[in-house]
Amino acid sequence: MKRRLLLAATAITALAGCAGPQVTDYAGQTPTLDLRSYFNGTLDAYGVFTDRSGKVVKRFTVVMLCSWNGDDGVLDESFNYSDGTTQKRIWRLHREADGRYSGRADDVVGAALGEEGGNAFHWNYTLALPVDGSVYNVQMDDWMYLVNERVMLNKARMSKLGIHLGDVTLSFTKS
Repeated sequence: MKRRLLLAATAITALAGCAGPQVTDYAGQTPTLDLRSYFNGTLDAYGVFTDRSGKVVKRFTVVMLCSWNGDDGVLDESFNYSDGTTQKRIWRLHREADGRYSGRADDVVGAALGEEGGNAFHWNYTLALPVDGSVYNVQMDDWMYLVNERVMLNKARMSKLGIHLGDVTLSFTKS
């Protein structure tokens, strides 16, 4: 019996240690991120997709045209990939009454849900990802960190059924 209790306590401790950061961990960090202010106007982004081993699979650039009307925002993204392909994604964001955000885009399944705290923004969503003629629904665990008034870094972890597939890393620059 004592052994079972010890094993259960060890498992709970190990699982608690696996818990990732929370947006509240960044509450005191500056500069303070206001999504509506940062994602307003034209932004350029530069990024890579890496597979689970860390190998760069694809590079890309993004031009974003962003605007807000009160609590409703549009992020119009135009992607250019290193293999010559292009993609368009238009996010429609809404700031909820409690300060959290929801977002929708044509290739996002359901709603993306997120919140800001200090210099960070964290959200989760399911992306319908086309790969070699098939579409896979992958989960995105997406973190953004404001470095200064012009630069924000973004890292999104991509998984399917809990299996890490790769990461997307971007640098946003505000004009």
